[in-house]
Amino acid sequence: MEFDPAGADLSLASLFTGWALADEIQRRLAGEGFEDARFADGVVFQHLVGGPVTISTLAERLGVTQQAASKSVADLEKRGYLSRRPDPADARARQVVLTARGDAVIAAARKHRAVLDAELRHALGDDRVEVARLLLVDVINRLGASPALRARAVRPPR
Repeated sequence: MEFDPAGADLSLASLFTGWALADEIQRRLAGEGFEDARFADGVVFQHLVGGPVTISTLAERLGVTQQAASKSVADLEKRGYLSRRPDPADARARQVVLTARGDAVIAAARKHRAVLDAELRHALGDDRVEVARLLLVDVINRLGASPALRARAVRPPR
């Protein structure tokens, strides 16, 4: 049986819209040379835009074990988005830092999100897109998710 998106409730409509927007950003990033970038990389990047952190701090912020955080960092290192360096405050620890490629993919994603937003406003109407955006922000606030977002503690759903 075929699924009609017009019949989706708000939860599914917003989820599927988010997926479609994320897929479009990924497509545009791939066209710019970031074909290995993944949506989930942003879950790690959000904790590094403010500066380097240790693996233990990253693990704590992600709500995972140090081993899981190290595995994610190793993968992102292999793809050139992160590097590790000695922690100047603790010779035993290493900090995780965004590389130039990491900074570049973040900048490219921000640019593509802004361009896509402008395209949707042009195609669908600025008022309609703004009303939809504000509705979703109201839902975020109503469900108590705003503090985590403000703290850059976004995590995938459980």
